[in-house]
Amino acid sequence: MKEWTRPEVTSYSWQELGLLYSPRLSPLSAAKRIRRWVYNHPPLVEELRRKGWKKGAHLLTPLQVKAIMQHLGEP
Repeated sequence: MKEWTRPEVTSYSWQELGLLYSPRLSPLSAAKRIRRWVYNHPPLVEELRRKGWKKGAHLLTPLQVKAIMQHLGEP
């Protein structure tokens, strides 16, 4: 079994971030799942907007990724 390592907080696409949280899913399914988790968490959506995120953005900044990890927990 592969040893878990803490992910680096950097820019991620939805697919990349989704695969960190759901590594056994396909990239498309992982992206859909993480977006669904985020969109169903209004305080997180509001914090992401304050950090410059707009719905439809393909890339998340390190600050936005950090906010997601703080709200959803580390992958």
